[in-house]
Amino acid sequence: MSTQQTVELARRTLETVLWIVAPLLLVATVTSLIINIFQVLTSLQESTLSTVPRLAAVAAAIFLLLPYMVRRMALFTVTLFSDFHPFLR
Repeated sequence: MSTQQTVELARRTLETVLWIVAPLLLVATVTSLIINIFQVLTSLQESTLSTVPRLAAVAAAIFLLLPYMVRRMALFTVTLFSDFHPFLR
C-alpha cells in the first residue's frame, strides 16, 4: 500500500467521521450557547444547569440521528470493502 493510498484512505475516513459528528457538535454548541445566554441573563452560575441540558440535547440528537449515522458508516464500509483491491498490493 503506497503512501498516497494511505493518505487517501485516512482522508476519506476523517471526512466520514466529520460528517457523522458534525450534527452532534452543532447541537451541543447551540445548546451551550442558549444555556450560557440564559445563565448570563439570570445570573445563575450553577454547573449542573449547563451540563445536564447539554447532555440531554446530545442524547436526543444521537437518538434521532442514529439511522443517519449508521447509514453513513455502512456506506463508507461497503465502499471501502467493495474497492479493496488497491489496498492489497
